[in-house]
Amino acid sequence: MKQKHVKVFLGVIATAMLSLASCTQEIDESNLYTFTGQTISDVLNEHSAEVSDFVYILQRAGLDKMMSSYGRYTCYAPSNNGVQMYLQELWNDEECAIPHHGMTECSLQGLTDSLCIDIAKYHLSDGIYNTINISGDGVTVPTMLNRDITSKTILSGDNQGSIILNDESVILQEDIEATNGVVHICSRPMTYSTRLIADDMRLAPSGQFSIFYEALEKTGLIDSISGTYKMNADGTRKKYELGSNATSKSGEKMYSPTECKLGYTIFAETNDVFRANGINSFEDLKNKCIEWYQNASKASASGWYDYPAEKGLAISTGTDYTNRMNVVNMFIAYHILNASMAVDRLVFMKPSTMVTDEDKSWNYAFGGEPQNYYETMLPHTMLKIWQPLYHQPEGNESDLWINHYRKFNTRTDEVGLMGSDALHTLEFKGVKILTTGNIAANNGYIHPIADILLYDRNVVNSQVERMRFESTTILTELINNGLRFATKDQFAAWNGGAASRYTRLHPEWFDNIHCYQSTIISYTGRGYSLRASESDQIAGWDQYDFALKLPPVPTGRYEIRHPYPPMAGGGLMQFYLAETDPESAGYGAQLQMIALGLPLDARAHIIDTDDAYSPIVNTKAEEEEDYGIASDVVLRNHGYMRGPASFSRGERNTILAPATDLSQLAGDNNSRTEYGYGTSIIRRIVGQIDLKQSGVYWLRIKNLIKNNPSLGWNLDYIELVPIDVVNDKQYSEDWY
Repeated sequence: MKQKHVKVFLGVIATAMLSLASCTQEIDESNLYTFTGQTISDVLNEHSAEVSDFVYILQRAGLDKMMSSYGRYTCYAPSNNGVQMYLQELWNDEECAIPHHGMTECSLQGLTDSLCIDIAKYHLSDGIYNTINISGDGVTVPTMLNRDITSKTILSGDNQGSIILNDESVILQEDIEATNGVVHICSRPMTYSTRLIADDMRLAPSGQFSIFYEALEKTGLIDSISGTYKMNADGTRKKYELGSNATSKSGEKMYSPTECKLGYTIFAETNDVFRANGINSFEDLKNKCIEWYQNASKASASGWYDYPAEKGLAISTGTDYTNRMNVVNMFIAYHILNASMAVDRLVFMKPSTMVTDEDKSWNYAFGGEPQNYYETMLPHTMLKIWQPLYHQPEGNESDLWINHYRKFNTRTDEVGLMGSDALHTLEFKGVKILTTGNIAANNGYIHPIADILLYDRNVVNSQVERMRFESTTILTELINNGLRFATKDQFAAWNGGAASRYTRLHPEWFDNIHCYQSTIISYTGRGYSLRASESDQIAGWDQYDFALKLPPVPTGRYEIRHPYPPMAGGGLMQFYLAETDPESAGYGAQLQMIALGLPLDARAHIIDTDDAYSPIVNTKAEEEEDYGIASDVVLRNHGYMRGPASFSRGERNTILAPATDLSQLAGDNNSRTEYGYGTSIIRRIVGQIDLKQSGVYWLRIKNLIKNNPSLGWNLDYIELVPIDVVNDKQYSEDWY
């Protein structure tokens, strides 16, 4: 059963922005002004017998001229037969709040202008997506509507080997080249949901989520996933206007979103998964939740969840399911993230092609495996999503797992290498995320999972590891507003055609950043050789002073680390820590900040172009007989660590599999051994801190050098490392 829908989608991000000149790639200008062949409009007109109805929709939307102009576009042109079928679906859709979606008659002429705009934009992408780029096991492709589509290869049946879009529109004629892009002729228009995520779950095919949905409804968590934009108290959308300040360091205009979308991801058990675990009704689920969670609090001798005991909250097994410590509420809440992500956006997945600039920006190396932590709606808990490329518990390397757990992860019994399989035994394979049956709602995604997802002792035990938190997962606004995985061509469109990967973001746009003055914040996207984990980061310049909310971790003592590339504009960074009341406003702005150690001088005078660690260490790691083992100790005694060997810069990840010999770690193929001005990565050990799971902590970074607008900062990731890992006398922390 196909979803029926489509009406006007509000809040499409504006694309008319001026260019940013600094730190850009060259644009291919060969087709900017003089066309030597057919444009996309010419191709569509040549195939008018097949796609004339879509040409009409493009004209009504006012986008036909764009398809005749210079640029880089992909057009997914639906066939006339498919368009006529789609018109019938719109006209007969009884679930639509507006009768017939506002159509005046069941014809092309009966479409409203807003419907034409939405349909047209949903079938156009900035950038070129040939079938080689969109084939495989589920690839997310952005559209001009700021709503994604999913493409994959059909593996069986009449259309085996063809590409299908959104599981409904088959590409019939592929890769028709034009001077300004490429055209695919498809079997029908692609539909997209205008419903909220809870409504899409309720109306899912065959009622496959009916048990989960009943629990979601009874807990009242539906209200927590109903947002679409950040709102003012009067019900209007919040505006984030930078005005003339939306510029780069050198003064060029930068793209700056003026609104902030909200989004959610739900990992949900289908009824079939519940039945396989003896759950056939909501009552069955409730009874299982009592079994799973009634003794979760550390107030119980067998408990593992610090938060309720620290807050003095009792876990409830009663019928007030809206109580956040009710066992059913706890179960459902742990399945929900405040970030809207398609399957292939959950982690920085290994691409199948390594063909485009986007593919080549994948920068894992030497056995590094894509994985990210996300905070859930169960208070102060996280889940981890992992793509185990080299030790799949089952299936293949494209599979993603929630809370996959290997013993002594991030520690090693083979110095310099990942560690033996005998050490890293599989303790819990985790919960597999299924690649079929996913639902894309207006404000998020529903992903079916293959087993029961719990916050249990396995999860807490798995977090006794070096936890690396990407700034782009802490700051979910980057995810929900399409920045985190935006392509080079999307950035070019936002920035008026320039190949810049920068945006300028309003300081109040983020919930998890508080600025003590007008700190400049920008996001640097993927697509070129960036010295950053997952090939992106947030950054800024000027007299910066801001605090980042730390992710929640189990109660304990942790070492906190901050990576940085030493360079002249790095400034003099003082770190502070503060705890705030989660119910209060102000992000700790008025609280006493505790200084963490001495200031970090991140400027270039601590290094030179030949030796990243002068004067502390006078040789490069690969030039030492022990490949830097002894000098690592010297660095640590001074409060520093080399960068991780698990990622490189851009295309320099020449060895992907786990290293088998230390000699492989050399030169610029990883961030541990890459040297030179502006390219070295150093981790500063900020200090050791005591954290409670129930606490809300902020890491403040303040530049102590005044009146120097050229100083800058970057925030790639934060490491929180349990002290048991740091002080382990038997196994050392790995280099990765």
